[in-house]
Amino acid sequence: MIHIFILVFELVGWHSEIYINSNDLEDIAALIEKLPAVSIDHLGLSQTGFSSLLYLVEKGVKVKATGFGRLDFDPVTALQKIHEVNPNALMFGTDLPSTRAKRPFQVSDIDIILNAIREESHLVLYQNAMDWYFK
Repeated sequence: MIHIFILVFELVGWHSEIYINSNDLEDIAALIEKLPAVSIDHLGLSQTGFSSLLYLVEKGVKVKATGFGRLDFDPVTALQKIHEVNPNALMFGTDLPSTRAKRPFQVSDIDIILNAIREESHLVLYQNAMDWYFK
């Protein structure tokens, strides 16, 4: 199965985007590491398993800074830890239309990123995604 993802990346440059609870990351981390380009949605959704997410970030996996209304933890600390491990890992998104979210996207979610990352927030809000999608 992994060969399909690698082939798609090689043929058309598509990355793999994974909507997964970080609880499940440890079991498939070795597989995810082998993918040429992968991102994980919504900061991994859960505090449990967050260390597995950080491990993957260290290996080059990108993380979407989205869906703060889906999380079972405070996004500020998570954003800071991910950014500390790899400043190029986080990419902002709105998560609109925010289906299945306890709380939909709010403009104040941008303030969460600005306050968490501060002087390097431009990386999360713009540059990392530009580098990811338009390499």
